[in-house]
Amino acid sequence: MRAPTTYSEWIDVIAKFKNREDDETTLALMQRGTIDWQSGVAERFAKRLIDAVNYRMNEATDRFQREMTRAYGQERAIVQALIALRRELSFLAKAINIPAIPEKDRAQYVQLVYSQADSIQKSLEDSSRSDRTGKLTSIIRNNRVNLI
Repeated sequence: MRAPTTYSEWIDVIAKFKNREDDETTLALMQRGTIDWQSGVAERFAKRLIDAVNYRMNEATDRFQREMTRAYGQERAIVQALIALRRELSFLAKAINIPAIPEKDRAQYVQLVYSQADSIQKSLEDSSRSDRTGKLTSIIRNNRVNLI
């Protein structure tokens, strides 16, 4: 597949990204792609991409919640769930930090992912305080999801 250059080609690539179809190839296409950043197209393109990133972010946090429920306090399972969430957030930051987007806008979009990762980390730390042993808090602090 060749790198997208038109809005319609980008829509196909963003759909593949949203549906997690061959992430590494899709990311490589996105990083090589270009688009004519003009009024109308730029807004629609940005909305599609941000919606796809938000969709995947919500999916990742839902998956994390399910994994934590199944972990039953097992340290290894908790660490694996945290690492998987961090990997997905890192991937999403790369996916939204593509050269096709002007630098000013790109920085703003990447910051959205970073802010969400920080918020998730804070929420995890706050909720872990109910564990009187401090073990869960230690695991969460030593396996941060916002190190992207």
